[in-house]
Amino acid sequence: MHKQVAPAILYWGTPVVIISTTNPDGSTNLAPMSSAWWLGQRCMLGLAAESQTTRNLLRTEQCVLNLPSDCMVPNVNALAKTTGREDMSAFKRTAGYRFVRDKFGVAGLTPLESDMVKPPRVKECPVQMEVQLAQVIGMNKDAEGRSRGVLGLEVAILRVHTEESIIQPGAENRIDADRWRPLMQSFQHFYGLSSRLQDSRLAEIEEEHYR
Repeated sequence: MHKQVAPAILYWGTPVVIISTTNPDGSTNLAPMSSAWWLGQRCMLGLAAESQTTRNLLRTEQCVLNLPSDCMVPNVNALAKTTGREDMSAFKRTAGYRFVRDKFGVAGLTPLESDMVKPPRVKECPVQMEVQLAQVIGMNKDAEGRSRGVLGLEVAILRVHTEESIIQPGAENRIDADRWRPLMQSFQHFYGLSSRLQDSRLAEIEEEHYR
């Protein structure tokens, strides 16, 4: 039996992404998030308009989307409730956020030079995507008092780097879904993927058909 409910958040489950952007002083900001989805060679990001990540991305139009594996919970947790803004919002202040300048250091992560964008990649993440900002969409325009709080940012994927261990043998441009173990977040908690349940009829379509 279904019951009508009104959850404060609707985070049903998406991959965790560590976004690297460039601060005005040339240093790097790292921020974990999970409001992201992909279609073709594009990705949609949902970000708070006032965050340092959003400010950096709007200014430079570049970032790297680093996807951690399910064994990287300690690294992601170390970044949680940190901010790259000294003048943080009232919400973050009351929620216990703290300003951190060296995000790589606090998370025990290693910067890796990118090929096509200025922000570095995160070496420990099995998947790293260099991207360019394509368009910005204002969200919640019809929600009183919240019209400027969240932005939808469409980014174009310029280059993808992956660990060799998750590439399908004999197919250099295909990811082996049985080997790729992304870190997922659902209603603010971390999860991993279970094993493959059964064959998918959609998987009968050759991936190159979508290129």
